[in-house]
Amino acid sequence: MYTYNEEWFDCTPQAAFELANQVELWPKRLSHYRTIRFREGSSNAMGGIVEMAAVRSFRRLHWPVRWVSDMKADPAALLIQYRHVEGVTRGMDVEWRFEAWGAGTKVSIVHRWDKPPIGRRLAADRIGKHFVHFIAGQTLQGLKTAAESTISREAGYTRWASIGQL
Repeated sequence: MYTYNEEWFDCTPQAAFELANQVELWPKRLSHYRTIRFREGSSNAMGGIVEMAAVRSFRRLHWPVRWVSDMKADPAALLIQYRHVEGVTRGMDVEWRFEAWGAGTKVSIVHRWDKPPIGRRLAADRIGKHFVHFIAGQTLQGLKTAAESTISREAGYTRWASIGQL
């Protein structure tokens, strides 16, 4: 299974990296995340074992999802990597990249799951498309809004990206 999500942020690669690395703050910034807790390490320590729980909404149905990952963040390379170690997606590798792109940053997330325990077709069609890709897209959109809202407040003006935050 392979999914790719990408979003352009109106901020520096370093600012986008810092926002994405602060995973324990995601539930405050992203409505689809319920809880995030480090079992070991922290975002300040550039990673560790982290439990994540989110919700995938299908109209009126709110499907809870949960996984545990080994997180490693490299600020010099502007790279965050996860290896899912517990949950349905055990064995999935995730890579976040932050690249200068024009006046802002291209943030991309790649999910790779070479040996899903449930069958490749089911993993790709159901889990990959309807859960992984969808939740990653929501995460990027939410972090983009948070990044651009923060930049706007610091600059003393309001942008379209921050209107929902007012």
